[in-house]
Amino acid sequence: MCGIVAYIGRRPAVPLVVDGLRRLEYRGYDSAGLAIPDRGDRLAVHKAAGRVDDLAARLPKRLTATTAVGHTRWATHGVPSDANAHPHLDTAGRVAVVHNGIVENAVELRTRLTAEGVVFASDTDTEVLAHLIARELAAGERGLADAVRVTLGQIAGTYGIAVLDATRPDEIVVARNGSPLLLGVGDREVLAASDLSALVTHTRRVVHLQDGDLAVLRAGGYEVHRDGAPASRVPEVVDVEPMAYELGQHPHWMHKEIHEQPAAVERALTGRIDDRFATAHLGGLGLSPRETREIRRVVILGCGSAYLAGRLGAQLVEEVARIPAVAEPAAEFRYRNPVIEPDTLYVAVSQSGETYDTLAAVQEVQRKGGRVVGVVGKVGSAIARECGSGIYLHAGPEVSVTSTKTYTATAVAFALLALHLGRVRDLSPADGRRLIAGLRALPGQITEILASEERIRDVAARWASYPGMLYVGRVRGAVVASEGALKLKEVAYLHAEAYPASELKHGPLALISPDRPVVAVIPDDELRDKNLGTVAEVKARDGQVLAVGHDLELKASADEVLVVPRNERELDPILLGIPLQLLAYHAAVTLGHDVDRPRNLAKSVTVE
Repeated sequence: MCGIVAYIGRRPAVPLVVDGLRRLEYRGYDSAGLAIPDRGDRLAVHKAAGRVDDLAARLPKRLTATTAVGHTRWATHGVPSDANAHPHLDTAGRVAVVHNGIVENAVELRTRLTAEGVVFASDTDTEVLAHLIARELAAGERGLADAVRVTLGQIAGTYGIAVLDATRPDEIVVARNGSPLLLGVGDREVLAASDLSALVTHTRRVVHLQDGDLAVLRAGGYEVHRDGAPASRVPEVVDVEPMAYELGQHPHWMHKEIHEQPAAVERALTGRIDDRFATAHLGGLGLSPRETREIRRVVILGCGSAYLAGRLGAQLVEEVARIPAVAEPAAEFRYRNPVIEPDTLYVAVSQSGETYDTLAAVQEVQRKGGRVVGVVGKVGSAIARECGSGIYLHAGPEVSVTSTKTYTATAVAFALLALHLGRVRDLSPADGRRLIAGLRALPGQITEILASEERIRDVAARWASYPGMLYVGRVRGAVVASEGALKLKEVAYLHAEAYPASELKHGPLALISPDRPVVAVIPDDELRDKNLGTVAEVKARDGQVLAVGHDLELKASADEVLVVPRNERELDPILLGIPLQLLAYHAAVTLGHDVDRPRNLAKSVTVE
């Protein structure tokens, strides 16, 4: 959440920073701003509540500075406003700070600074950093890097920051702790950003800063320090096409990413199918066959859609590998003093690889001696590095705040994990080959579902007029229902509740009425008749039902039917979720919402 872009080099900095901020708007979009060196010992700062385009409209036409720091915000302290937008300055206007994360002891620091005569211009936690850094600079011969280091030693919380000093326009100081920050190294220029998307149009030589790193950026290069000593951080060449961050012919990023799912699943499977032994090849787990065989339990940790994908993963592991498995919200796990078992495999799930609560849960498991692997979207991310082993999704960049292709890729990764664990244990070669055939069929079947988009759009346009929906499913359909309800809430702002269909009569049946439709997820499995019984209960109370299943025969029971192809029963939930993504998307479009930037949400949640 929140986006940082900084540039120092030989080109005009402002256009580069503004373009980078536009590419990072999915991380935060309630206000934006930038700072550049001005004449004398002050900085010129331009800020605006709203989107990056609102900031761009306020900028003077000719800004020739070759150094700038910029930010697009997702509010934690203080309402969205010009005053609360970053960058934040010290009283003299000499030091500018842009900051992702949260200063947990901000109230204490503000109180102390106020007592010393500092007058604050904003309600943010970030402003204390600017005043503290300026105080350190005024205290003696300390340089900017040392002033930032001393200041950060007084901070509790997380941060990715970039700092500009008007008296030192030839350098920018950046640092990270718990919030992502990357460097892009070009020809006599260096950029810093919260995400690769702001860098790839300028360079593919990237440095992933680690927690505790502080770097000094100059046009000729960069220096990284850790604990006051030089640290080696060698650029790596990232294999990402700039076109991956272009919208193309799609109206929204969410639409583009839904349609990229067949290719994302292909990439998730590439190199990971072992036909000879009818298993999955997952060398990144770092587990020997003996260690794998000794696993007695699997605990999956994630937040949001990652948690729900983990629930589907736990179901797959139990069903395919016959190992007890459970998914838990990462934040709840870390705060309940969990019992860490030596024969349990802990799996941390994060699309960004930077989700703070999940990272903290990983550290809690490791502190207590547990084994934890990651299922992560981004190479080199904090969770990937902390775990040291796991499965990369290879889904490609996801810009829309709402997770679609990364959710599906995560589900496929868990299917591979379940197959791998199962074949080490008691899953037969025949069942292994059956599941492999099912996995290979997924891309084509997803393409088939996407071809029915016009039908789904028509249903969504009609059903978007209702105030909310109830999603129900049993066992394999239950997680699909939960993820479908979450998608509708996120982008259409309609109240949606998911409930096990078996529990409907134990309370939620009281919600059934003609103006609250029910979305029923009905796989063609051993529970089909029971699911149809649930539909009958709803219809008997004048409720309307949209069934998501495998055949049009459901039309005899439901008002509307969305049909998906059949796969293996274990894998059907992956397909059943696709039409619910499109349902939520088209409901949001019908209602005129900003699909890619839903209100109050941000893509990468790097604070609690």
